[in-house]
Parts: sequence; C-alpha cells; structure tokens
Amino acid sequence: MATVLICRRFPRLSRATAFSTTAKCKAESGSSESKQKKEENPETANTGTESAATIQLLNPRDYRVLYNPSAYAKSRAASQQHPARDSGQALGDTFTSPGTAQVQHTFGTASSQALPPLRNALPKPKCKPLLQQTISARLSAAQTKEEAENEKTEMHDSKEDPRVFQKGRPEYRSLSYDKFEPIETLPLEEGDSILHSVAICKGSQNLGTITDCFRKLSRLPVEQHAALVSEPRFNTLCRCAVKNVRLFSTSDLVDILKACVRLVVPPTHPLLNAFENEFCRRVWDMSLEQVLLVADCWRCLERSVPSYLSILFSYANMHWKDLTLPQFVQLVYIVGEGRRSPADLTQKMESMILKHLDSFTLEEVGAICLGLFKSLSGISDHIMRKIADRVSLQMEDMSTYALVNVLKMLRYARVDHLPLLKELGKVIPARIPTTNIQGIMHITLTCSSLHYFDEGIMAAVAMSLPSKVTYCRSKDAAKFLWSFGCLDYEPPNEEEFYSSLIEQMHRKLHEFGKFPEHLLTGLLGLAFVKRFPEELIDYALREEFVQKTRGSKYELKKDLFTLGKSVEIECPSYQGSHLPPQLYQEITEMVLNFAEQEIYVRPEIVEATSLLESMLGGPEYVKNHMILPHTRSSDLEVHLAMDGRPIPFNLKEPTADKKLKDIGVSLTDDLLTQLIKGRSNNQTPVEVENEARTPSQERGEEARTPHAGDRAALSGGALIADARLQVEPKSGRCLEAPPSLTLNRQPWGVKLAIQVSNRNHYCYCSKRLLGLHCLKRRQLQQLGYVVVELPFWEWFPLLKRTRLEKLSYLHYKVFDPALLSRAG
Repeated sequence: MATVLICRRFPRLSRATAFSTTAKCKAESGSSESKQKKEENPETANTGTESAATIQLLNPRDYRVLYNPSAYAKSRAASQQHPARDSGQALGDTFTSPGTAQVQHTFGTASSQALPPLRNALPKPKCKPLLQQTISARLSAAQTKEEAENEKTEMHDSKEDPRVFQKGRPEYRSLSYDKFEPIETLPLEEGDSILHSVAICKGSQNLGTITDCFRKLSRLPVEQHAALVSEPRFNTLCRCAVKNVRLFSTSDLVDILKACVRLVVPPTHPLLNAFENEFCRRVWDMSLEQVLLVADCWRCLERSVPSYLSILFSYANMHWKDLTLPQFVQLVYIVGEGRRSPADLTQKMESMILKHLDSFTLEEVGAICLGLFKSLSGISDHIMRKIADRVSLQMEDMSTYALVNVLKMLRYARVDHLPLLKELGKVIPARIPTTNIQGIMHITLTCSSLHYFDEGIMAAVAMSLPSKVTYCRSKDAAKFLWSFGCLDYEPPNEEEFYSSLIEQMHRKLHEFGKFPEHLLTGLLGLAFVKRFPEELIDYALREEFVQKTRGSKYELKKDLFTLGKSVEIECPSYQGSHLPPQLYQEITEMVLNFAEQEIYVRPEIVEATSLLESMLGGPEYVKNHMILPHTRSSDLEVHLAMDGRPIPFNLKEPTADKKLKDIGVSLTDDLLTQLIKGRSNNQTPVEVENEARTPSQERGEEARTPHAGDRAALSGGALIADARLQVEPKSGRCLEAPPSLTLNRQPWGVKLAIQVSNRNHYCYCSKRLLGLHCLKRRQLQQLGYVVVELPFWEWFPLLKRTRLEKLSYLHYKVFDPALLSRAG
C-alpha cells in the first residue's frame, strides 16, 4: 500500500456568524400570568450576538454540562414505551466519556423569534401554582409542538435505554433491577413515623426491622427521596445497617441494595462501601441470579465496582456451562457497562453467541454488540459476519437504537459486510429525522470508518443536521465534519451544513482544552473539503493548545502536522499561529522513518520504482519519497523537459555519488553535431537517453536498463499495447486531469508526482477517492506538480504480467501524449 490511513480529517476558508438561541414565548389568552421561556441553550447564555471572527468561551466558566453519551431514537413502539432519560457512568471504573460533566441540560430548536409582550392582568387565584409547577408550566408553554418533539427525540437515559432488551423476556426480572416495576406508594406520614422510630431506638432495631425500614422508605414519593437521603435519621439507619452488615441474609442485603437504588443513594455513600465489601466476600456463596442482580444494582447506582466485577467474571468462568440465554445476555451487558472483559471470557462469549444467535431477539443482538463494543472486546470476523447476516435480513424490524449498536461493533471490528451496508441505505435514511443526534453521528461515522459511501444516507444526515446542531457535543460535531470530509462529500445544502457545524465548534471551544483530539478531528475533516476556518485554526496551532495535545491519550502530532502544513500550502493569506519549525522537523523525521520501514518497501511501489529507473535511465531520474510528508503517503517523482526528455535530478542516490572513473568516449561527427546543435528532430527521448549513456553506464546493472525487447517496444515514443492495457476513464472530480498545466509548468519542464494507489485510497467497492488523497493531489498541483496515478485496478493486475507489458504501461503514463502536448 502506498499510504498510511490517518485517524482524523479537515474545510474552504469560511466564517460563520455566531448565532444565539432565543427562546420563544407564548402568552395564553384569558390568563394574565406572564410566561417566559428559559434560554434553551445554556451555553449561549449571556454571550449576546458575537461575530465568529472572535472565539469566545460561550459557557460561563463555572457551568458544566452533562452530555448524553449515546442517544438514539428507538423504533416507534420502543420510543413510546420507554421515554429517554439521562446519562450515566461506567460500572467497572470511574469512566468519563468525552464531553461528560455534571449538570444535565437539554437544548431546544434555535429560534430568532422575538418575545411577545406580556399581559398585565391579575392571575386567577385557583390557577396559582406552586413554584415548581410554575417553572414547569412556563417551560412547557414556551415550547412549540415541534420543539417539544425535538426535545423528546433528543432525550436519552444511558442507564435505561441500553436495558430495553430486558423487557423482552420475563426471566430478566430476577436478573436485573426494574425501575418501572409498579410499587405502592406510602404516605409521607408513614415515612415520618419510620424515621421517628429509628431516632428513638438509635439503631438498636433487629435485622428484620432494619430491612423493613429500607423497603418502606424506598416506597415514599419520588420527590421526597433527595430530602430523605440527607435526613440525619436516615443516616442513623444506614449506620445501623453497616454495623450489622455481616449478620444480614443475602436476600436481605439484596433488598436493602435495591432500596438504595430506588432512593438514589449517592454512589460514594458509606453504606454502599460496606455493602460492596460484603458482597465481594459472599459472591461464591450466592446464586448466579443474585450475582448478576447485584452487579445490575451497582450499575443503576452508577458505582464503580472493579473488584466485584473481577470476582463476577471468575464466577461466570466457573459456571459457564450453566448460563441460560438471558443470563448470558445480562452478563454481556454487565461486561460492557464495566468497560472490561478478560480474554478467556471473550473466547467463551463467542461460542455462546454462535450457539444462541438464532434465538436472540433483535434487541438482545443489539445489547450484545453494545456490550462487546463498550468493553473493547475483540471479536472474530466470522462471528461479526454471522451477526451482520442476521441483522441484514431483519433490519426493518430492528429498533434504531439496537441497529446503531450493531454498527458500532461492525466499525470496531473493521468488517465490511456489503449486504448489511446496502440494506442500511434502504432502511436508515427515512429514520434519520427522528433519530437522536448521537445515533446519527454513529451511523455517519460507521460509513466513513468503513469507507462506505451511500449518498442517500449522507444526504439525509446533511438535511437533518442543521436543525439539530445545537444538540451536538464537541465530539459529535467533529465526527460529522470528519466523516463528510473523509468521504469527500459536499451535500446539496453544503453551506448551511458546514456553517452550522463550524459555529457549533465555536460554541464548544471550551471543551477542546480537555479533548483536543476533537478539534483536530473536525479541522482535518474540513480541510479535506477545502474549508479552513481561520479562527479555529489559529486556536489549534497556538503553543498553549499544542501543549494540551501532549496530554491527550491519542498521538496528535501527526494531525497537527497535517493541519499546519495544509494551511501553509492552501491559505497563503493566513496570518494566524503556526507550529514551530522544530516541531515540524521532529514530526517529519518520525514520518519519514516510518515510511522507510513500511511504505517505500511495499511490493507495488518497489516494482514501479525499479521499472521507472530502468525505463528512464537510472535512479537519478526517479525518486521514491514523500513529496508531502504531512499526507503520509509516498510518491514517485519524475522530471521531464518540455520536449518530453527525462531530466536527472535525484543526485543523492548512491549511484550518483560514485566517483567518476576515467573513461574514453569516441568523438564521432554525429556526436559532435549533437553537442553543437542539440539532438536531431527525428530522435525520440528514449534514443537520446540511450545515446547519451557512456560505455561504463551501459555495462552497469542490467536491472537499471531496458532489455533489448523492452527498448524495441518503447522505441518511437508511442505506446504499443493491446486493448487490455488501455487506461480506464478516470472517475470522480479528484481524478480528472487539471484544466490547464499553466500553473504546473516550470521554465525547464514538468514535475510529475506518480501515485501508486491502493484500495485504501478509495471508498469501498468504488473509484471515489477519499478526502485525504483528494487533499494531497490538490496540494501537489498547487505546488507545481502534475499528478499521475497508477490506479490499483490497473497496476495490481499488471504486477502478474510480463516485464514488457509493465514497461509499456508505465511509458504510456509518463509520456502521456495529452500531457506532453499541453505542457509543450
């Protein structure tokens, strides 16, 4: 392969004007109470209307936002039965996904409508609500029906939505905590009575009474739970439970833990510390159902329990043959929420997936894929293809949420399953408008990661995104830009699409200090389609930001290198920050060292280099190197005079450095005439090159000179080949010959950049060039090179043909009559 794929991409010089979200307000006729809608986007609060020429932190400094890590609209039925909720934390470790903070918020659809005047009539006494009801009513009244629908679509609960599969079988009731299980609510007076008795007894109750107190208190009205947990008398009850923790039966401990889930006890509460230690001690004496149920409760409490999970995995290994289908799916769910999976467990999971694949519900298939994806569990291509086979046949019946989870795993496993991808193009475009922004992001990212271009999917995403853009996290905006740039697709609404995403990148600027990879991802995606937002680029190339990239868990030097050099080439008027020269030098050396070991030595490149040297006259006529190191792919550089004659320029090759020996050349009349007048008009470039060679050169390495048969085939400068070697028409705008060679011509001739392409340069099963390689060819042309491609669909089959056929093909490519006539 001639290139190394990179993990991010970049945009046209473009400035979008910052827009703020102005909430709509509605006044009800017949009511004098003023109702004003709260600002829908808290990130734009107090910023006013700013120009995009200035980057500002659009969030107050102390305001932190909790983002939903994976929200998707579900199938029609699922979305109605299980309304979305809020985001959660990993079970097995303290995991915070990019963009996670502490305060939950939702955004409404942006609106520029002015606030209508408020009525001044006195409110009716019977309609006067409590404070909380007033706030809720005002927010509801301020939303239009469309905005309310958008809110509903975008909402998501990362704790509950992944658990939809548990609704499909009654067996899950004993394996998991059911938040929606109907429970008889106790009156507040009874709660007071319980707490009063706890205070009187001062923790001296017996074990049964303690357990019963927790059960009853958890049945109090939900709005009382927060106050209850902070109640001193409740803490007294908790201390009593901790004191007697080893005396409780396992079923009582489980009941108290479930009560803690209902009461939303903080994950760091001392009671939970004691209970975790006790459950770790008891695991081996518990039933498999109890072990899985307790793990599920820890997830619902958002408590990290790595020790408990390690014991659970060992327990599961010991009882593997006893696992039922629901127990297995629940285990995979727990593995995913814990973000870890032992290797030996992963192997056994594959065998269980094969065993039960046809028996899983579609939601269970999605849950298994999500568990494998979250735990970064490797999975064989065979198993992934089996899953994809099942999904491709039933995709229409699958919820969007479950489908997206399958796509995540397909992307992670790097499996190209064409039937599934084709079916995706039929099913998903119609669902895009009702799919959550993060679900849309994962669909788009899967397409770009697998290099699969479906215009129907991409156009549907582009049309829906501007109205949803304020729901994008920094990660979402960056991945959208990267995906569209990677596939080199500019949609019909490209200006609206790109300006809305660039503006969202401005809004999220404060997040890039913590997640610098997202800013570079977005900017690289924009650069692929020739868009360079100057203010964001200036921020990304500043020394302060470069320092932050060094603290990232990702290697970002190469991305900085690609961005910085692209700006230098394509934005000559750019006046912002630049990377320091020493950093450029450091990364260049790193990239070139890699190329020498991994790229230059690839067979298709070595063969092309050797044959070009043989055809043109030696290594001094060809240079296999990276003309643009920041694009991380190699080129075969060749220089031609205006008459088509190859020009030696690679004087650093070892043969060029050899000490010249004393040789004798016979001075004939013909040679003297040529030295005085130049070559005769009826000679070809090949004949001139042959005649100019000295006797010692002719006795040199045979590999560097054409065989006798090769010379005969190449003499006359014309291509002699049958129809099999005819070059296919170039496809896609990036492959078309430039309209004029004026900018590419030098006074002395033409510089060729010969690209030996491979499949990874193109979209899957197509001849559509990917964004990075479009960028490279565009920049080579701007630097004065004429790009000549040896496309893999032509060159790779020729590698198995005769030397003469390969030389004929290369001769046609290098001495293309159209190229030379236009350069002449």
